Amino acid sequence: MASPELLTWLLDTDPALRWQVERDLLGAPEEVWRATRARIATEGFGARLLALQDPDGQWAGGAFFPARYLAAQEAGAQEAGAQEASAQGAGAQEAGEPGSDGQPWTATTWTLLTLREWGLDPAALAGTADLLAANSRWEYDDLPYWDGEVDCCINSWTLGNGVWLGVDVSGVAQWFVDHRLPDGGWNCEWVEGSTRSSFHSTLNSLKGLLLFEAATGGSDAVRAARAAGEEYLLERRLLRTLSTGELVGPWVDQLRYPFRWGYSALNALDYFRAAALHDGVAPDPRLAHAVEMVRAARRPDGTWLQHGRHPGAVWFEVDVPAGEPSPWLTFHATRVLDWWDEAPGV
Repeated sequence: MASPELLTWLLDTDPALRWQVERDLLGAPEEVWRATRARIATEGFGARLLALQDPDGQWAGGAFFPARYLAAQEAGAQEAGAQEASAQGAGAQEAGEPGSDGQPWTATTWTLLTLREWGLDPAALAGTADLLAANSRWEYDDLPYWDGEVDCCINSWTLGNGVWLGVDVSGVAQWFVDHRLPDGGWNCEWVEGSTRSSFHSTLNSLKGLLLFEAATGGSDAVRAARAAGEEYLLERRLLRTLSTGELVGPWVDQLRYPFRWGYSALNALDYFRAAALHDGVAPDPRLAHAVEMVRAARRPDGTWLQHGRHPGAVWFEVDVPAGEPSPWLTFHATRVLDWWDEAPGV
C-alpha cells in the first residue's frame, strides 16, 4: 500500500488522475471522487483538450493523423515539412504538425482515447458522435469513422470510444470475432499476411472487447474471443515467447505513460486487473512473473520512473520526462500491486 507521503504526492495532480487515486487507492466516498472527476471537463488537462476540438467534431482535422501532417506526407516533401515546422515554431509540437519525430498523438482517435481513459463524462462531448459520423473518415480507404477499418488497434479504440459515446459499434465488435488468428490473438499486420498474433495488437484488442462487454453485455462470440485473446497472453506469462521462453521484446519492462499503443508488463496487468474485476474472478496465477517484474521496478520511495515518452507531437505533455518519478505510472503500478497482494491465494 502507498505511504501517506506518496498518497499526498499523487493527490497533488490533475483531476484526471486525482479522482482515480481517491477512488482506487484511498477508497474515498463516491461523492468525493465523483466531484473530482466532474472537474475534468472544466479544468486542467481535460478542459484543455476539449477546447482544442474542431467545429466538425474532430481534433487536428483528422481521424487518426492530423490533416496537415497527412498532406505533407502525401506530398512527400521534406522541404515543405521543414518550412511548416519553421513557420509554426513551438506550435508545431502542439498542433501535431510535420517536423516532429514519430507518430503524432493529436488527432481525433488519440484525443478521444485519452479523454475516455481519464474518465471524462461523455456528456461533455454531446453531439460529437454525430459530428464524427458526418465529418470524419479513416485515412484507410476513406471508410466511415464508426465503422472502423482494418487495423486491430484502431478498431479497438473505435470500439471503446464508440460505446463510451453511445454509438452502436456492434459491427466493430463482430470484426474482432471474424479476424481473430488461429493462435488466439490478433495482429495489426494481418492485412499484410501475418498469421501470428502480436502482444501489442492482442492487448489493445482485448481492451476494446472488454469495454464493449461492460457497456452492452457482449455476446457469446465476443466473450469467447476475449477469453481466447487472454489465454494467448497468459500462456506466455505476459512476458515470454512460447518457442524459446525469452522475453518477447525489450519493451516489456519499459514503463511509459501515456501507454498509447505500446505493450508493457504494467499495461497488460492493468488490463487483467480490470478484466478480473469485471468477471468477478481472482487474479490468474500466471500473472505472477509480470507482477514481480513491475514490483522490482518500484523505487525505495514507492515511486516508478518514467522510462520515456513515445516520440511524436502532442498537444501538451501530461507526465514527466524520462528518468523522473511518474505520478501516472506510480498510480497504475500501485493499484495493480494492491489488487494482486489483496487477492486470496495468489
